[in-house]
Amino acid sequence: MNRPVTLTLLGRDGCHLCEDMRAALQPWAARFQFEVEEIDITGKAELEARYGWDIPVLLAGDAEICRHFLDTQALQSWITGQA
Repeated sequence: MNRPVTLTLLGRDGCHLCEDMRAALQPWAARFQFEVEEIDITGKAELEARYGWDIPVLLAGDAEICRHFLDTQALQSWITGQA
């Protein structure tokens, strides 16, 4: 991969969908050697206004890969586009 090797996972503490996406991302991150930075949007006015409870959201830079559930096809497309 030659572009961002860190993806951003936006969510909230106690969000079961966020926990599910975090767990689903772990084997992908290990296999394709990217990091996942988690950001809790609670108390971050701009992020709360933009996403509210419409989380989790997985981002590559400013580009959204998926939200709510890990979309493995979208993630694979991002990985393939990085090679």
